[in-house]
Amino acid sequence: MATTRSLVGPTPFLHPSYKYNKINNASLIKPLHLSSSSSSMSASDHHQQPHPSFEILGGGLQRFFPSLTHLTRPYNPFPFITWNRHVETIFASFFRSTPDVTLRRQCLRTKDGGSVSLDWVSGDDRRLLPHAPLLILLPGLTGGSGDSYVRHMLVRARSKGWRVVVFNSRGCGDSPVTTPQFYSASFLGDMHEVVSHVSDRYPNANLYGVGWSLGANILVRYLGQESHNCPLSGAVSLCNPFNLVVSDEDFRKGFNKIYDKALSSALCKIFKKHALLFEDIGGEYNIPMVANAKSVREFDDGLTRVSFGFKSVDDYYFNSSSSDSIKHVQTPLLCIQRMIQLLLLGEFLVKISRKIQTAC
Repeated sequence: MATTRSLVGPTPFLHPSYKYNKINNASLIKPLHLSSSSSSMSASDHHQQPHPSFEILGGGLQRFFPSLTHLTRPYNPFPFITWNRHVETIFASFFRSTPDVTLRRQCLRTKDGGSVSLDWVSGDDRRLLPHAPLLILLPGLTGGSGDSYVRHMLVRARSKGWRVVVFNSRGCGDSPVTTPQFYSASFLGDMHEVVSHVSDRYPNANLYGVGWSLGANILVRYLGQESHNCPLSGAVSLCNPFNLVVSDEDFRKGFNKIYDKALSSALCKIFKKHALLFEDIGGEYNIPMVANAKSVREFDDGLTRVSFGFKSVDDYYFNSSSSDSIKHVQTPLLCIQRMIQLLLLGEFLVKISRKIQTAC
């Protein structure tokens, strides 16, 4: 039996213009805990039973669950492709289209001298009103605005009247690296500066965030750190590893080794583009191991954990996990751990867009 758990804020986040005094209403906040589980069943049972059910452990059911109608519908996987998560992942990586979108890049210099890139959809300033809801996308490890899964989310949200910006971390999506430091699961400085910049640029817009994988881990840690003072009106976490220690262990098992090698190869490729910044850097850095890393763990051990002051790679993973941050989140948060449930997010975008049109 596979079991996943998530924490969702108690407030009606299907209303985009919803603003509340988080401090004054702190006593009213009662987080809703959801647990979903699925077990193996026969082919005949599969057509009769709905997809994984939800056990309600807290308040808030009547507030927004009736709007998510897909939760009560049976789930029938697409033949041959979605019967196995590895087959689905590999199929998508080879055959999923990449929408053609013209982006306008804005390079943001951070306080420590680093750089990140914000990719906006060209023409949206003329097409959208200043108060249009704004969605910040945080790709997964080594990901950027050129990845198909990011583009599809961007196109879907934009079709519903959202302004969208992709946050390309240092070195990702061809974002420049101007200091001998990449990004990490532990560092939230860039996230703070990006949200602050976007908020200043569109002060009348409600801000939302969607993150995948490592991007989701960073997003949830940011929400937890900001807690009652978070400027985001809502967020969605997709396939968040939550516990990086466990994730690291799983990466070294079975078929997951393929993903580990693919990601470490992508990390090495990014590093080699900027290797001159790390020449003669000394200290605990292991530059030869980083340049030829065969796993994400080797890369993090030789570079990431040293850059951010951790004693060991396990220390880095333990202290950078969003599983310890989620209890502090006060912003409405939807966590989706199975990519097949992305249809819920699509429905969420449709419904919140309808609320926006009604409010306007």
